[in-house]
Amino acid sequence: MEGYGPASYGDAIADIYDEWYGDVSGTDEAVDALATMAERVGSRRVLELGIGSGRLALPLAARGLELSGIDTSPAMVELLRNKPGGAGIPVAVGDMATLDLAAIASGRPPRFGLVFVAINTFFNLTTAEAQQQCLRRVREVLEPGGLFVLEAFVPAVDRPTNLVEARTVALDHVILTATRHDPVEQTVTSQYIELRESGIRMRPLVIRYAPVAELDAMAVAAGLQLVERWSDWRGSPFTADANLHVSIYQSA
Repeated sequence: MEGYGPASYGDAIADIYDEWYGDVSGTDEAVDALATMAERVGSRRVLELGIGSGRLALPLAARGLELSGIDTSPAMVELLRNKPGGAGIPVAVGDMATLDLAAIASGRPPRFGLVFVAINTFFNLTTAEAQQQCLRRVREVLEPGGLFVLEAFVPAVDRPTNLVEARTVALDHVILTATRHDPVEQTVTSQYIELRESGIRMRPLVIRYAPVAELDAMAVAAGLQLVERWSDWRGSPFTADANLHVSIYQSA
């Protein structure tokens, strides 16, 4: 998608993000699991990649954890800033592939006992090289023995190549999703097309997905080793028919 950049998705969807995704199921379970992991490694310092509007960061901060975040979209960070408690969370606006945290660092580079990325956000890095670079940087900012947690979907083998669906059909508007899948590049290019009498609004999204075996190989190359994998935030065992995974890696 020509002209698409790291901030394109967040900036385009910020105005309706909480309306669409604010009630995502499993939020309470994710917060509980992440808080338990921070306690497990004995560190209150936590970093979220793709912090967005704070769905997980705000309740984790309310539990006394020292939350920091990074996000490519200034518009999404502004959403976080305008929520109670959001202004107190240090956030670097930038690409999580390079993971430049200078904006939230005071003196020496920050280190974290727990780094996490949720709801397929890791796949917003649209190349294998960017994903690998991100994992290397995660390893560099982890404290010794720290944990990296990645939540993402398990790619379906039979994903359609091209698809147009009606996401919303309302009295005064329609939202269509147009999707093109490239199985060779492992990319999915989408547009949310909002049709109203007042006009048309486009919200683009490009992802580069990876199966769990590829993620594990990239993690090993970055100095991370898999210690656990669940099929949900409740810690249910990961099985061959799972469509979601929560993978927990530790700095080797």
